[in-house]
Amino acid sequence: MRVWLTPVIWFALLGALAAFLPAMASLFSWVQPGTDDLVYSRDSFYLLLQSHAWLVLVSATIGTLVAVSAGIFVTRPWGRDFLPLVSQIASIGQTVPPVAVLALAVPALGFGEKPTLLALALYGLLPILRNTLAGLDGINPGVLEAAKGMGMSPAGVLFKVEFPLAGRVILAGIRTSVTINIATAAIGSTIGARTLGDPVIAGLVNGNTAYVLQGAILIGLLALATDSVFEAVERLWARRSLAV
Repeated sequence: MRVWLTPVIWFALLGALAAFLPAMASLFSWVQPGTDDLVYSRDSFYLLLQSHAWLVLVSATIGTLVAVSAGIFVTRPWGRDFLPLVSQIASIGQTVPPVAVLALAVPALGFGEKPTLLALALYGLLPILRNTLAGLDGINPGVLEAAKGMGMSPAGVLFKVEFPLAGRVILAGIRTSVTINIATAAIGSTIGARTLGDPVIAGLVNGNTAYVLQGAILIGLLALATDSVFEAVERLWARRSLAV
């Protein structure tokens, strides 16, 4: 389908760049003249890309499950009283810097991927929760009453009426959260997680601008490629909604 053409192009470009960066050393000589150490070589860019994407995927899955579940809970009649508390908790996760979360989590979870996943999951909660609340609360009450009048159970109303109508709004929140966390995941390299932040951190420590640029380019392309996937899904969702 044509809607997937842009994501395919972005991911093909990302994969090609990750594969051929080591052969492009001469292109970075203009940003780091006077040295032969022009391409980050401690780990393969493919390995760093896979690890980075995995961290974002797992943290996004955790954050989405928690945020959507919380959004459903506080939009039910029996959960409305907890709305301020849930919103405040999600806001704290967004406002506390991920670096601070890492510093607090390392003593309990150790170095590596676990504290990074925790920081990313907490940091990504708020956009998803806000959009879940906006999507579910924005449904016309008459539609819900009509569904109940047809004999639908609460679960049936949720999955057959509320989710289809609020889906695009919720998806937009997930899209925002994931895009932010693709960039944020790079800080995991400061505590031993393997990410595309490795060349960035190494470049900053050693004063090697070429390393920084290589990591930044791959992170940017990953964000663009992932965002294009969400855009394609949103377009398909819109077409399906119009067809219905």
